[in-house]
Amino acid sequence: MEFDDDAALDTSEVQDNRGGALGGIPGGGKTVGGGVVGLLVLVVSVVFGVDPGLFGSDGTAGSPGTGGGAGTSAGDLAADCRTGADANRKEECRIVAVVDSVQAFWKQTETAAGKSYEQAPTFLFTSSVNTGCGNATSDVGPFYCSADDKVYLDLGFFNDLSSKFGAKGGPFAEAYVIAHEYGHHIQDLSGTISRGGGQGRNSGSVKLELQADCYAGVWAHHATTTPDPKSGKPLITELTQDDINRGLDAAAAVGDDRIQQRYQGKVTPDTWTHGSASQRRQWFSTGYSSGSVTRCNTFG
Repeated sequence: MEFDDDAALDTSEVQDNRGGALGGIPGGGKTVGGGVVGLLVLVVSVVFGVDPGLFGSDGTAGSPGTGGGAGTSAGDLAADCRTGADANRKEECRIVAVVDSVQAFWKQTETAAGKSYEQAPTFLFTSSVNTGCGNATSDVGPFYCSADDKVYLDLGFFNDLSSKFGAKGGPFAEAYVIAHEYGHHIQDLSGTISRGGGQGRNSGSVKLELQADCYAGVWAHHATTTPDPKSGKPLITELTQDDINRGLDAAAAVGDDRIQQRYQGKVTPDTWTHGSASQRRQWFSTGYSSGSVTRCNTFG
């Protein structure tokens, strides 16, 4: 994946608080994603030591904690990430560029309900964070919070994607994760986020996650033709087949069956919340091959 060296990056939609934490925020709203990892809460608690009470059975977060410490200055990110050339060299600048591209695409595309797009920032953090949906740690993976309309991401997750989940990784695998979380923002805007819930192969939770995978594929289809709002030229200039394969690999690596087999030694479809490896690959592929939001109706 390559970015236009001369493209101007907009860092205003990425809030960098790595090394710090926000103060307490009232809990409420839905967290979805938690993400892309596809871990059952029980498996997360066993493997990573996460408190299973953090998230309720309906996806709402528990009571928020309090944070402290000074975060990274937003000005530092703006100073470091000015152009596409920076995105081609630095991971955090690549995150900015992907967020810019994903949001530029959805802004020019009607959501599934025909509503206009509303911006949603990405919030970078380290270890733990307080959100509009409550307190969370990095162990839950990237997630979207509907109460404050933000995507939350600890960049350390991308190392986990390879080391703990066996994905090949790479820049586009990271882009897939981000695009998936923004898929949940689209669901929030269109109202389909309320259809999530439950467990099992055909549950609302699984259908919600698979639709977000499909939306990520739709963005990928248009990524190299989506113009940068400032220059009018595509921010992303190249996606190779290897990039797409790595995105598919990342989608499969975080399938419920793969994770359950890895950490439980057996697969229990009745407890799935994100979908199997094959389901996730299938729906990302559907979005990517069609480039059409209307093909992402996982609810039937």
